[in-house]
Amino acid sequence: MRKPGRWVAIGVALLCATAVADPNDFKVYQLGNPSAASSDANAKFRVFARELGAALTSASLMPAETLGHAAFSVTAELSLVDFKSQDFQLPTERAFTGPLLIPSVHFRKGLPFSFELGARAAWIDRSRMGAGTMEVKWAVNEGFAFLPDLCARGFGTRLLNSRDFDLTVAGLDLGIGKQFAVGGMITLTPYAGWNHVWVSASSNNVDFNPGRTNAEAIASKSAQLQDTNVFDELSMSANTHNRFYGGLRFIGGVLQIGAEVSYSVLGKFTDKGGKEWNMAPVATYNFTLGLDF
Repeated sequence: MRKPGRWVAIGVALLCATAVADPNDFKVYQLGNPSAASSDANAKFRVFARELGAALTSASLMPAETLGHAAFSVTAELSLVDFKSQDFQLPTERAFTGPLLIPSVHFRKGLPFSFELGARAAWIDRSRMGAGTMEVKWAVNEGFAFLPDLCARGFGTRLLNSRDFDLTVAGLDLGIGKQFAVGGMITLTPYAGWNHVWVSASSNNVDFNPGRTNAEAIASKSAQLQDTNVFDELSMSANTHNRFYGGLRFIGGVLQIGAEVSYSVLGKFTDKGGKEWNMAPVATYNFTLGLDF
């Protein structure tokens, strides 16, 4: 009978490996402890949540027209997110250097009466976090020879596998586009749109001194409680911004290729201490490749 020591050692090694954070995992304790005197921590948490919410919802990658009640689409997508802020850095495990890459898989299914359902599963590059999106779209007008296609889309996005905080984003956008046939099986569809986005976020009880040694923890258990706190909760009604986008889709047979530019204007807010925070815009360059049936 083999000794279990070898397998125990392997198990411990695997557990230790999974505990190591990836470079782009978020560490919100870096934003500072809200209980500290003259702390900007709550304002920084609000800026961070707004920027991350804009990044996760900055891709539409679909024109205003729907697929049709019998059709569906499966695409692989990639977003390159450029955070324009020079003063604020994302609180990542290692010093963040942009752009942030967000690959995703997007499923869409056409329904009767010009409706369409979609789902997107995204992953934040070099992290253990992802995001899930559900969406519904309705084409108010589509398929007319001399009129553009018009649509309304609603969606909800949830950050997944985050450690110390939760983030939820909802949005409503209006799109316009027009499909042009180019000989036989090829179509080109330019499109553009406006998106209004709501962001909410909350934190768990955050340890703001995770680097303490075991000896320090044993010596002063009360200090551990003093170094923990929660950030102020962000409500959707008070955290909104506008996004503008434009793109071009190519379809040849069942092959679909697309590109899109997105620009989110986050605006400004005033914190509890009366300080005004101007948030830099977020620009995103999105690409898609997939099949349209």
